[in-house]
Amino acid sequence: QAQLVESGGGLVQPGGSLTLSCVASGLTSDYYVIGWFRQAPGKEREGVSCISSDGGGTYYAGSVKGRFTISRDDAKNTVYLQMNNLKPEDTAVYYCGATRYGLGLTLWQYDHWGQGTQVTVSS
Repeated sequence: QAQLVESGGGLVQPGGSLTLSCVASGLTSDYYVIGWFRQAPGKEREGVSCISSDGGGTYYAGSVKGRFTISRDDAKNTVYLQMNNLKPEDTAVYYCGATRYGLGLTLWQYDHWGQGTQVTVSS
C-alpha cells in the first residue's frame, strides 16, 4: 500500500523559512517523480515543484523559483521542500504526490497523495 506523509508545516512570518518533508513508502519503482502541490482556500490545487528519482531533475513553478528548493534523501525515502522568503500568498495546504509520468506538475498525472500540511505566512 503506497503511502505519503507530509510534515513540517506551521505559522511563519513573511520573509521566514520552513522545510517540508514527504516520507514515501510502498511505492513501486514505476513512481519515480515526487511533486509538491498546494491548495489555498477557494482555489484549485497547483503544482509547486517536483524531482526525479535520482534527484538530477527538478522543476519549479514560476511563483516559487529562486525561493524554494526541492531535494530528496533516498536512504530516508524522503523528499524535502525548503521554502525561503515566504510570502502571504504562499499560505496553503501543501501536499506531496507521486507519479509514474515524467518530470512535470500536471495534476491528473499524480495518483498517490499525502494528507497535506498547513503552511500559514502571516505577521
